[in-house]
Amino acid sequence: MNRKFAVDVPSKVWVSDLTYIDTGEGWLYLTVVIDLYDRKVIGWALSETMQASETTIAALQVAILNRKPSNGLTFHSDQGVQYTCSDFVKILNKHYVKASMSRKGNCWDNAVAESFFKTIKVECIYRTKYPTIEQAIKRYL
Repeated sequence: MNRKFAVDVPSKVWVSDLTYIDTGEGWLYLTVVIDLYDRKVIGWALSETMQASETTIAALQVAILNRKPSNGLTFHSDQGVQYTCSDFVKILNKHYVKASMSRKGNCWDNAVAESFFKTIKVECIYRTKYPTIEQAIKRYL
């Protein structure tokens, strides 16, 4: 992507990332898919495990249902195992989506998703302590 985040049509480039939410009982994992065209979250998943089926795949499937992409979509993410696993790649291929990945250790390549998570964390997540996973889920669902 070379940090070119301006897109002129919907479903041309989607970006995604996964972050952690701390609770007194352990971590929750929030995954989002953002369309660069309008910077909307078009798919997301909140899970108690880091399994691709519950994180990246779940969020991607919601995004596909919401935007019904056509050929020519690029999906950009980091090189996390949830984005490189065969099940995730199969879904991209099934929908003729081109994968694009950040260089190792370079968060700037996925700046839109990183910026979204910074905002969410500062405005919501860091302001509240969640004693239980259930309380955190209720807050975000």
